[in-house]
Amino acid sequence: MTSPTALPLTHFDAQGQAHMVDVGAKVATHRVAVARGSIRMQRATYELIAGGSAQKGDVIGVARVAAIQAAKRTPELIPLCHPVALTRVAAEFALDASLPGVHCTVTAETVGATGVEMEALTAVQIGLLTIYDMCKAADRGMVIEQVQLVEKRGGKSGPWSAAPAAPAT
Repeated sequence: MTSPTALPLTHFDAQGQAHMVDVGAKVATHRVAVARGSIRMQRATYELIAGGSAQKGDVIGVARVAAIQAAKRTPELIPLCHPVALTRVAAEFALDASLPGVHCTVTAETVGATGVEMEALTAVQIGLLTIYDMCKAADRGMVIEQVQLVEKRGGKSGPWSAAPAAPAT
């Protein structure tokens, strides 16, 4: 097995200059990426969101729209990211009283020559940042955490899944 440090960084040419990877010869396939993350907050802030009484309105509804918009705008934010024709973006938010906080899971899909991992990851971050923005007057200590790619499918490298999370102790 090759160590992670031995893998080539595809966004650099032979001279070490950053470049956009050429995907022109790659076969278009159905590609899916799922990413997730969470935002942890004070119990009172959680109750504002759960009760729908946040001063700025429907926090989860606005965060969902922001996540979808972020997926569509990823190439404008990540310099070497290819623009892709997204065929689907689904942003799901789950309230978690035990955290207390909110979990976000985004699924991005396309049929194309490159994957949509960056779109899914960007969408999760922006969805959670939107929750922060809408609730910061009540709680500036919120923490966005554990943002990660959960799985990807499609393309030459085939399917990949993150190792299952260890049970909480």
